Amino acid sequence: MGSKTDNIPQVLKNLRLPVISAPMFTVSYPELVMAQCKAGIVGSFPALNARQPELLDEWLTQMNEELDSFKKENPEKIVGPIAVNQIVHSSNVRLEQDVATCVKHQVPIIISSLRAPVKEIVDAVHSYGGIILHDVINIRHAQKALEAGVDGLIVVAAGAGGHAGTLSPMALVGEVRRIFNGPIVLSGSIVTGKAVLAAQVMGADFAYVGTRFIASHEANASEAYKEALVKANAADIIYSNYFSGVHGNYVRESIERAGLDPDNLKDGHKDKMSFADGRSKPKTWKDIWGAGQGVGQIDSLLPVSTIIDNLAREYTQAIDAVNHLKRS
Repeated sequence: MGSKTDNIPQVLKNLRLPVISAPMFTVSYPELVMAQCKAGIVGSFPALNARQPELLDEWLTQMNEELDSFKKENPEKIVGPIAVNQIVHSSNVRLEQDVATCVKHQVPIIISSLRAPVKEIVDAVHSYGGIILHDVINIRHAQKALEAGVDGLIVVAAGAGGHAGTLSPMALVGEVRRIFNGPIVLSGSIVTGKAVLAAQVMGADFAYVGTRFIASHEANASEAYKEALVKANAADIIYSNYFSGVHGNYVRESIERAGLDPDNLKDGHKDKMSFADGRSKPKTWKDIWGAGQGVGQIDSLLPVSTIIDNLAREYTQAIDAVNHLKRS
């Protein structure tokens, strides 16, 4: 179950829960990230959510100062680290500059997406002791990322919000674990503490939680978006590559609001992708809402602290239930 403790980087040890928040376009802003870190998990955001490169520098300065103050005022609390997501794609003209900013602030965790990071990025992050976790949707992508020198893999299984794969989490985690004994993070419909434990039982070390945090007070999402998640079920999530050229999961209601037929979307193409302004296409992410298939288990909008309290309670209860089964 999971990798050996000595194969887990120090920055990922001693979290309150084995949970890493997923960085979400237009949603994960400093208020959400700070709430996640203060509640004891890894808080993350896409670099491109800072609309100008200079703003990323300002955000990291402010967030580090806020967390330093919080730690001094609350020495008894577990505080999670910050992670910044970098889109490794030719259309992301800011990549080099944003990575340099993260190196300047010694961001402890970089999450790379779409393509494996080049050696220069890996070396730059490793130069100050940072680690890189890379998104993968299949074993081939996992092998390429490991060859590039990443420190951990985020396996994005069927049902994950936003850009997602199609493989069963049991199949994907199992195959990746056969070739990699380092940290594995599982993404895909994880909204409860029971699911966090299930991810570990399957062989992952951490759970990647995104959609549940959109339905929070601190998320930078419209009330309509948040309410749609509370109302939706798994059947209301549409898997399509129409919007960005990469297959992803989106809320049916938002597609209908845009005047499109969710059941008759055209095939998209990768050459449509453009992350230069933080969106893959006009209105994607802002008006076409990403979400995972776990929405049917979300029934309320809550503060991040309460969401994580609930996850922790459910996680403990799930462990107790498993122990009870073992004794019976």
